[in-house]
Amino acid sequence: MTRRDIPVRQLPHGAGLPLPAYATADSAGMDLLAALDDDVTLRPGERRLIPSGIAIALPPGTEAQVRPRSGLALKHGVTVLNAPGTIDADYRGEVGVILINLGTEDFTVARGSRIAQLVVAPHLRVAWRPAAELDASGRGAGGFGSTGLGAPPKTGTG
Repeated sequence: MTRRDIPVRQLPHGAGLPLPAYATADSAGMDLLAALDDDVTLRPGERRLIPSGIAIALPPGTEAQVRPRSGLALKHGVTVLNAPGTIDADYRGEVGVILINLGTEDFTVARGSRIAQLVVAPHLRVAWRPAAELDASGRGAGGFGSTGLGAPPKTGTG
């Protein structure tokens, strides 16, 4: 596992909140917290941009992905609308989280609430090479559920 130090600036409305941190030694994502002055209530179907109170300077060749928290999704139907949201390496503004309430009851976001996960990952920069044909694969052009059709694969020798 490679560790990189990444500059982070805590904005005035994020003062006093912990910086994003891993919950366990093997967590892939860090918790993002709501940097709110007042509680925000999301009614069913409502979406809001929730500030995190931080700005980051990612190294070239990386991105940060804003992902939903599984507990919020399961227990309350609250998720990140544009999941995963991408933060580019050259962006220096505040990290914001677009939350949507897909549940059936109001959901209140308070200051310091864990609202999303932030995963920093490398990415490739590609150049498209026009081709008349593409290499064959076992899947071919099948998509949108095509790998789940038919009989389950055989296992074992019996």
